[in-house]
Amino acid sequence: MEATRDQVIPRTLDLIVAGHRVATPCAVIGEGAEALLLPALSSISARQEMLPLARELGDTHRCLVPDWPGFGAHPRARLPLNPANLHAFLDALLEAAPGPYALGVAAGHAAPYLVAAARRHPGAFARLVLVAPTWRGPLPTAMGPERAAWFGRIRRTVEMPLLGEALYRINISPPIIGRMMRAHVYAEPAHVTPAVVAAKHRITRQSRGRFGTAAFVTGGLDPVASRDDFLALFGDGLPPVRVLRPEKAPRRSGAEMDALVGTGRVAAVPVPGALSAHEEFPGAVAAAIRAA
Repeated sequence: MEATRDQVIPRTLDLIVAGHRVATPCAVIGEGAEALLLPALSSISARQEMLPLARELGDTHRCLVPDWPGFGAHPRARLPLNPANLHAFLDALLEAAPGPYALGVAAGHAAPYLVAAARRHPGAFARLVLVAPTWRGPLPTAMGPERAAWFGRIRRTVEMPLLGEALYRINISPPIIGRMMRAHVYAEPAHVTPAVVAAKHRITRQSRGRFGTAAFVTGGLDPVASRDDFLALFGDGLPPVRVLRPEKAPRRSGAEMDALVGTGRVAAVPVPGALSAHEEFPGAVAAAIRAA
């Protein structure tokens, strides 16, 4: 059954990742050249955030939008969450749905994972587009490497059965989600409506939701350890890469994007928005993707 830009076709990929069965819900939207769209990794990550962009691209691309393991608006499998398993997840996904893809799009922390997958799978992607690419989780970004010893302790505490669940619920309440979104996820505070916050809160309330949040926030899903390692992912052996740099990206994350653009290894296009430009301004992001 073919999907159109106004119709979402659900699909589930049954993947084996590090010996674990990972049922991966996906959405398929549009007609045309194959495209893979990867949502960002975050406390509120879900494939739904990519659907507005998929609809914008749906006239020319058939977009496959999966959830990451440990994230999404559904009960989550208990896959050990670490960079090796997320790399293995993309390998399994590309085996099950090999494309080839005319376009690969990834937002935030998904960006370096997509770039690494493109290097491991030559010919899988004709070009890559990275929306607000990041590589360092919120706590390492805010607190710096000198406090790294605390990150693992915080993660282990949030993963505890009773105390961890209580701490998690306190820190993903609707008021806190709203403040977070106004601070760095969306650029326009007026776009952070009660309905948007409620939808994001429902994502966080899924079974085992605290595990993905704890891993991401503490840097446990950072695919590299330094800016130099991040920049080393790019260069020879990749398809053309375009970075969409949001105009209101947070200062520290924006500095990493600017360092990447400064290497000359990628093409750069400014777009409106902050860390979730693909969700807040899908029309502008789609236009930047289509631009020659």
